[in-house]
Amino acid sequence: MGRLVHFEIHVSDMERAKKFYGEVFGWTFQDWTGYAGMPYFGAVTGTEEEPGINGALVQRQGSAPEGNQALNGFACTMGVGDYNHTEAIILENGGAVALPKYALPGMAWQGYYKDTEGNVFGIHQPDENAK
Repeated sequence: MGRLVHFEIHVSDMERAKKFYGEVFGWTFQDWTGYAGMPYFGAVTGTEEEPGINGALVQRQGSAPEGNQALNGFACTMGVGDYNHTEAIILENGGAVALPKYALPGMAWQGYYKDTEGNVFGIHQPDENAK
């Protein structure tokens, strides 16, 4: 019990956010607005055979996160196969570096980015040679 089974990313511009996450990570979206009573799009993040969870983009009900502030909430981290390639796609699609790539020695490459909505997320490429 207590295992994470769903996530929500709060967004100001739903179409812009769907484009960002679709282009960067290949996510697809299902309109669940009828269930939620407000703009709400289920995010399919991979196939059932892959480890991971699905989530949603939900219409933000308040102010966007302020820049240059400490993270106040959860940060979702996506596993990637090619860190540098993924970073390039993030930046090409309007994302920005929040904390540059760094090594988790002997384990992986990690870094954090801001999406088009000002939310911080991480990317993680396993690599036992990282140092």
